Amino acid sequence: MKKSAVPAAAAPSLLARENATSLYAQIANRLLEEIEAGHYEPSGRLPSEAQLGERFEVSRVTVRLALDKLVAEGHIVRRQGKGSYAAGKQVRHGLDSLRSFHESLRLQGLDASMRLLDKQRVATPATLRERFGGAPQLCQLRRLHLVDAQPVALGISYLPDALNTASWDEVAQQPAYSLLDTLLGQAPVRADMAISAQAADAALAEVLQTQPGDALLVLTRSSYFESGACCDQSSFYIRPERYAFVLSSSFKLSN
Repeated sequence: MKKSAVPAAAAPSLLARENATSLYAQIANRLLEEIEAGHYEPSGRLPSEAQLGERFEVSRVTVRLALDKLVAEGHIVRRQGKGSYAAGKQVRHGLDSLRSFHESLRLQGLDASMRLLDKQRVATPATLRERFGGAPQLCQLRRLHLVDAQPVALGISYLPDALNTASWDEVAQQPAYSLLDTLLGQAPVRADMAISAQAADAALAEVLQTQPGDALLVLTRSSYFESGACCDQSSFYIRPERYAFVLSSSFKLSN
């Protein structure tokens, strides 16, 4: 069961106003206890400064001092425009399993959502024409992926033209792999993936709520049906804070 952002067991959070330990230090200690108890799993995101101020009945200045103390001690990290997180809590994307980007977030118990930004029939880009067997047109989707209602990645996908018949609602509610399975009766059986990095341009920065020039991770994915036909060409532009790609490997020891 997912724990709430503000632990119910912690309310009311009355502080010892006459205690020799300053108010901000008491708040820092209380939050650290809750972090260590796992109250902010799985995302690691702490409540906002305003929420903490209301909870502890102190000013935002006092809350900020408490958070500064936790940052200085290495217990939390603060991300501009995204909030404060328990240190070491990362969204992890496994590269050794065939899952959609959205599914990989949901399986971690995260509050993940998708927002369909655009769906249109487009002429097949020259660079993809051979990969899609010479198809003259494709379905292009642009979707924003969010965790805790905060942008994590922008996905741009090219899919078979047959998916252009899908309604906006169908596309908005299903990941690409699910759409292929549901509407075409086939699911991808393999995918080739590559990871690179690039600076955010003005358009990417606006959508991802970051700054132009900030570094982004780029995951490029080509997915194939059992027949060998390409069924998905996607690029995900990812904010790198708290995001990690992981690959599990095993080695057979020689005798």
